[in-house]
Amino acid sequence: MTSNANDINAVNEAVAQLRQAMLSADGEQLSSLAHEELTYGHSGGQIQNKQEFVDTFTSGASVFTSIDISDQTIRIAGDTAIVRHILKATTNDKGKGPGNVNISILLVWVKSENNSWQLLARQAVRVV
Repeated sequence: MTSNANDINAVNEAVAQLRQAMLSADGEQLSSLAHEELTYGHSGGQIQNKQEFVDTFTSGASVFTSIDISDQTIRIAGDTAIVRHILKATTNDKGKGPGNVNISILLVWVKSENNSWQLLARQAVRVV
């Protein structure tokens, strides 16, 4: 895989925007960052499409009170970016909290026609 510094920086910024949108439950931002064909996999096995992903945050079903990302790597292959990181978070889902999350994440981003990056796929697994 080849690396393009501008693309890596742009993907890094998209990940940061996604993190912030998840914290603030910003449906408009979540929707703009998500590709129409998004497949969003949770560590418990649930798979969501774009609308389900956005609705989970805007409905309060998924509430993050903190999100810390570490050990992030970004690889670029053409118009596709592969991002891996560890996500540690505190949640208050449906008012049931606080809960703690410690998961390893794989994100697949694609560059759109206007050169913005959109999340196409996400899979999480629990860190043991």
